[in-house]
Amino acid sequence: MSSWTLKSLPPHDWFICLDIQSYFDHEHDPEKMFEEGFTRPVPVGDRDVIVTVFFNGDPEAPEFHIESSESLEKNEIGIANKHLAKILGTEMDLRPLYDKAANDPVLGDKLTDLYGLKRMTRANLFEDIINRIVEMQMNHKPTAKKMTFKIREAYGSALVHNGKPLPAWPRPFQLMKADPANIRKLGPTLRKGQYLVGLANDIVAGNVDIEHLENCDPQTCYEELTSIKGVGPTSGQDLLMMRGRTDAVFPSNRKSGEEKGLRRWIIHSYGADPHNTSEDQFQELIRNWKGFEASALEFLYVNWILTEKEKRAKSK
Repeated sequence: MSSWTLKSLPPHDWFICLDIQSYFDHEHDPEKMFEEGFTRPVPVGDRDVIVTVFFNGDPEAPEFHIESSESLEKNEIGIANKHLAKILGTEMDLRPLYDKAANDPVLGDKLTDLYGLKRMTRANLFEDIINRIVEMQMNHKPTAKKMTFKIREAYGSALVHNGKPLPAWPRPFQLMKADPANIRKLGPTLRKGQYLVGLANDIVAGNVDIEHLENCDPQTCYEELTSIKGVGPTSGQDLLMMRGRTDAVFPSNRKSGEEKGLRRWIIHSYGADPHNTSEDQFQELIRNWKGFEASALEFLYVNWILTEKEKRAKSK
């Protein structure tokens, strides 16, 4: 058994994430994580190990206690921490955003209400893309999560936690061998299966570099993401939010004269007309976000999720 501590840059209040179902996968029950921790497989070199993460509950001195039933070498813990840093957002420094956007007419009060929020992602962008392609155009997200879990069962490494299967996410070399028709049997459309297998083959062939996508500038990342079959403009912007970074871009995406995607939502949040806002006007709206576009939008997203939950609770 191995255990260690992973520190995070403050402020960081991971408990806020427990209210956001989209951050978690089919096997997760956020209501139990306060006591039982957050458990998931993490790629460590050529193998996958299951880790359980516990948060210390201190936004100003945030630490995560990590446990694994396997004995890990120091270098393996270092590899695990690289993925955990992305998953948990421990290396994102949002302190400049709190200073820059404190008086922002839309973002300011969200920074206060959701103090310490950092977006959760998955272990690497390949996992995020798999998840995004499967859930694309599906309104019932629990069903999409179950489909993704079935893909993991079929093509990822078989792992067990507390007597129950907890499959790892498939690596590209595992998924490239899949028949899209067999992925179709797991729930996703045949076209989605083709997208997933095609991406896996492109990664193995060196045509798509996941590490490069995670670390390049946002505009380059967006352009390269949207060149991947199955990743359109809206998905490309969504995936920019999942790099474990603070920055992003929101390129205009007009169809029949109407703005689409995240840019439309941002403009609407500021009370402007999404379909008649120039690039200069848009940049002025988000001038307090510069360098923190991904993190800033996450505050708006989480605020919306929590507001909708509150509305539903009051209507019952």
